[in-house]
Amino acid sequence: MRLLRTTTHPDINNLCGRSFHRQAARGIILNGENILLLYTERYHDYTLPGGGVDEGENLEQGLIRELMEETGAANIRDIKAFGRYEEFRPWYKDNFDLMHMESFCYICNIDEVLGATQFEAHEIQNGMKPMWMNIHKAIEHNEHTMANSDKKGMSIERETFLLKLIVKELLL
Repeated sequence: MRLLRTTTHPDINNLCGRSFHRQAARGIILNGENILLLYTERYHDYTLPGGGVDEGENLEQGLIRELMEETGAANIRDIKAFGRYEEFRPWYKDNFDLMHMESFCYICNIDEVLGATQFEAHEIQNGMKPMWMNIHKAIEHNEHTMANSDKKGMSIERETFLLKLIVKELLL
């Protein structure tokens, strides 16, 4: 899958430390200029639905499971690779120095009607909810959050980059 971007947290001076590798699968689901996103109240941002791939899953299986859990999506189909976003972040757990995170993004289609979500406890606590959003308004919203919030991090930068690339490459 093509590499879209590599980012490194400013606190990381070298990539030679003990690293934890995490793979995530993220869905790009468009309906005209509307895109299915997750809004997280705690961080006041919009993100692509998806998340970590579990042990024993391949990327597409992880994508389908995450979309079903986070959005209630059904009949996930026509899955096509879009690109991979790679990031290196500090990691302070389990005796690791950094996390190597790879987000594999896929374009796909789903049935129009969303079913019930199956959020994890921390996702409920963070106020996460799926919604269709105009992609331009989502970008504007995330940019405003990055400029005006102390809650920003590498995730919102990744998501805003991906949303802008989706506009550039998929909304012709």
